[in-house]
Amino acid sequence: MNAWKVPSLLISGIGISNLGSWIYLIAINLSILNLTGSAAAVAGLYIIRPIAMLMTNTWAGSVIDRMDKKKLMIYTDVFRGGMVAVIPFLDSLWFIYLAVLLINMAGSFFGPSSSVYITKMIPSEKRKRFNSIMGMASSGAFLTGPAVAGFLIMHFGTDICIFINAVSFIACGFILFFLPELEEEPYQSNKRGRFQTIVDDWRTVFQFGKKASYFMAVYVFFQAAMLIGFALDSQEATFIKQHLELTDQDYGIIVSLTGLGALAGAAASAALASKMKLGFYMGTGMLMTSVGYLFFYSSNGFMTATLSFVFLGFFMAFANSGYATFFQLNVPVSIMGRFGSAADMLQGIVQIILTLLLGLAAEWFTLQTVCLVFSGASVLFAAGLLVAVMMPSKASYFDEKSSRTINA
Repeated sequence: MNAWKVPSLLISGIGISNLGSWIYLIAINLSILNLTGSAAAVAGLYIIRPIAMLMTNTWAGSVIDRMDKKKLMIYTDVFRGGMVAVIPFLDSLWFIYLAVLLINMAGSFFGPSSSVYITKMIPSEKRKRFNSIMGMASSGAFLTGPAVAGFLIMHFGTDICIFINAVSFIACGFILFFLPELEEEPYQSNKRGRFQTIVDDWRTVFQFGKKASYFMAVYVFFQAAMLIGFALDSQEATFIKQHLELTDQDYGIIVSLTGLGALAGAAASAALASKMKLGFYMGTGMLMTSVGYLFFYSSNGFMTATLSFVFLGFFMAFANSGYATFFQLNVPVSIMGRFGSAADMLQGIVQIILTLLLGLAAEWFTLQTVCLVFSGASVLFAAGLLVAVMMPSKASYFDEKSSRTINA
């Protein structure tokens, strides 16, 4: 069997699922708007994911680390496919919200499970390239999904788009069925109470964080820079429409070209994976991403805004694949599900706070001023990250031929 045949199955499955999700995202927004005529009802969709995260991530990691990851991914996809298929038959906004909540709760299990499975399946020296190719598949879905959705909605309506997402989840689960079994031994049930088990699991995560002080420092620098960027994303449309006074068509072009930049970046990061050291790969990628945000919010017209976002999208591919590889190298597989779930929950809380803070500050001061301050803060955190990852004494944390994760 070709060495990349099995990884290709995983990339194909998740790629198909991502494509369906982008088609679904456009369609569900329009479906809610057509049903209610309310922009607030559409905005409610974006609150559901953080709520689902808070409801599940306190205990999802405990389940993930104790189940067969392949089976859990398949079960999750089949469940999500079934729930998505129900949505077109619902005529109540609250029932649709409930279905979306359950879909997002199930999604809380898929991401960390796939991270653990990838870490077990892909040899450490090949993970950086794998993560880059996975990023390329995600960028491709981001580019083609909305375009396909627009065509389908124009000719067939929103329901067909939602059904396609249901099929994509089922197809992903079917493809994952052909992946190898990687669990070494079945988990032995713990006789202690479930609540005490969850408490013990969180204690284990905190103990790991205390021992892995350098990993946590890199983690904080990276996530601080990235989460500020995510908060800035919430104001990009407002900045483009109100400050730069561009049209909806201009905005669509900028977003599309950003996707092309991300796709080109993912391709470049895959090609350069074996030629660049992981620390430089991740640190430079994050610094250039933050500089891209700074350039964007300093722009004064269509051309500078577009070039800034293409620049940002290109280097974000390096940052994301580099961080994923660093995470897989340094977090023990035995607690990766728990750590990933806890981290996702905390990141979600911080992202909500930063987004609200940015929006509130934009009411008091000019939008450009506030966004430049946030962008500057992101650059400072990214610069701190680059300094941290380039320390010669910490080179072992970035050794892609090591087995730190497995033996920790």
